[in-house]
Amino acid sequence: MALEVEQVGDSTINLNVAAVAASLYSESGYDLFGNRRDEGHRWQEGFAELGLELAPRTFDDGGLYGQLSVMGTFTRGDGDAGGFATGGEEDVDIEDAYLGYRHDRVRLGNASWSLDASAGRQVITFGNGFLVASDGLSFGDTLGDDFDRGGAYYLAGREAFDKTASIKASNDTWTHQLAWIASDNAAQAETEFGALAVQRRHTGGLVELLYLRGLDVEERFATSTQLERDGMDTFSLRVEQSLGDALSLRGEYAHQDKTTQENAWYLEPSYAFKEVPWQPEVALRFTRFSEEWDPLFYGNTAGYGTWFQGEVAGSYAGPFNTNADVWHLALRAQPSEQLSLGALYFDFDSRDTTHRPDMGGRELNLYAEWMPTEWLYVSPLVGWYDPDRSAAEGGTQLGGDGTSLHAQFILGVFF
Repeated sequence: MALEVEQVGDSTINLNVAAVAASLYSESGYDLFGNRRDEGHRWQEGFAELGLELAPRTFDDGGLYGQLSVMGTFTRGDGDAGGFATGGEEDVDIEDAYLGYRHDRVRLGNASWSLDASAGRQVITFGNGFLVASDGLSFGDTLGDDFDRGGAYYLAGREAFDKTASIKASNDTWTHQLAWIASDNAAQAETEFGALAVQRRHTGGLVELLYLRGLDVEERFATSTQLERDGMDTFSLRVEQSLGDALSLRGEYAHQDKTTQENAWYLEPSYAFKEVPWQPEVALRFTRFSEEWDPLFYGNTAGYGTWFQGEVAGSYAGPFNTNADVWHLALRAQPSEQLSLGALYFDFDSRDTTHRPDMGGRELNLYAEWMPTEWLYVSPLVGWYDPDRSAAEGGTQLGGDGTSLHAQFILGVFF
């Protein structure tokens, strides 16, 4: 939903407004930075974005598009359970600032193609976000001013990459994309990389190849894993396929060529009971990340449980998509067009516990997503996390290894 403020020829200038706030509670702490608050974290996060968008009514004869927006973020209260923000952060900065040109009826040979070129500060996502979803990692002031993006670590509203250039060509069957992307996020060591993606769609599914080439990192911000991004090659093959009216299969295999040879992969069959009230869907996914896998810029692209696996484990306790085997069972239902319900179970097993913390454990999340209007979003969630070991025993949960409660409530407004 956008508010039209001006018409310029065949294009409109729209005003986009988004505001999201969350109230969160964690019974336990998972501080990785030495602040050592054991329990009872209560905090609030939020972000608000105001932007102007240039949007042609059609791209049939070609047209410019773009957006310029400003975003403010904050964290209050005790700071998040992982210690990434301490509770006094706030910031206002440019979020989107890009311009593009797209033409949807370009004749190349006997086929009609859509050509799309853009550059500037924008979000670029590949696949379903297993490797690259956005630049959403948003620390507070725990590690100093260089890392402080205004908090809102969980909501991660600040998603745009700082500098990008992208060229995309697509038709009914093929999509080809070539991109250059540079981050200004110290938590991502200001990584710069190139990307080439080729996707072929066929009846009931698709196959996609992705190649990422690391071009540069800012060494003073980098972890030992991030230092290897300069010159690192990452390859992936992703497949999605319907196997009938109700059964589908998704999977991806990725390989990283650096000092060591690392890999990560997942396989996820799902079944939708389309003739049953609420149309429930059940999905089972197994994911494996090798011991020194670099998780890059992963993120949620399709709601809870996408690639932040577990609201506690994925955000605060780990394993953060590396050195882990993860089983995930999801049950989702749709009581109405406005309301979705879900139950997500995760089982985490750390592969190397000799040189790294043991981030094994289990987690259950129950949630609802409700949109009573096209501009209002409401989502309560409650979860329970049970680690294999406490911090004193080589894990990350402070204050013991018992089951810990997590609860949150998110309210969003979008115009």
